[in-house]
Amino acid sequence: MKQTPYDAPDFNLKDAREVAHQLTDYAGKWVVVYFYPKDDTPGCTTQACSLRDARDDIALLGAEIIGISRDDASSHDKFKEKYTLNFTLLSDPDMAAISAYGAWGKKMFGKEGILRKTFIVNPDGQVVKEYGRVTPIGHGQQIIDELKRLQGAK
Repeated sequence: MKQTPYDAPDFNLKDAREVAHQLTDYAGKWVVVYFYPKDDTPGCTTQACSLRDARDDIALLGAEIIGISRDDASSHDKFKEKYTLNFTLLSDPDMAAISAYGAWGKKMFGKEGILRKTFIVNPDGQVVKEYGRVTPIGHGQQIIDELKRLQGAK
């Protein structure tokens, strides 16, 4: 992990509707960027649902949530619909953002893959908090608590 704060790598990725998103589109806002291995798998579903359930509180703190994996638009669309996910999912088939954020590496049993990592980006486009090896259960509340701490809110 890098020493925070540092400039968040920009990305240009498409959502389930083939609309391109760049980090710079969110300039002036807090952004929670999280990387996850695969749509509709147990850990990824638990994490996504935790963020879904916390989304309104996260939005009240002025932050957007963006999930990124290698899955295609069709997979993201089904995942969002099945679990009523209320935030943006982006496809990174070429692993440009995954690599730029250091979210690829050795996993259990020596296999390589997408690492479950989350980054909080401040309104100036800097990563101010990085979570490596995220525990999916309760991650939404963890983000709320950290945003409040970073913003000096009570």
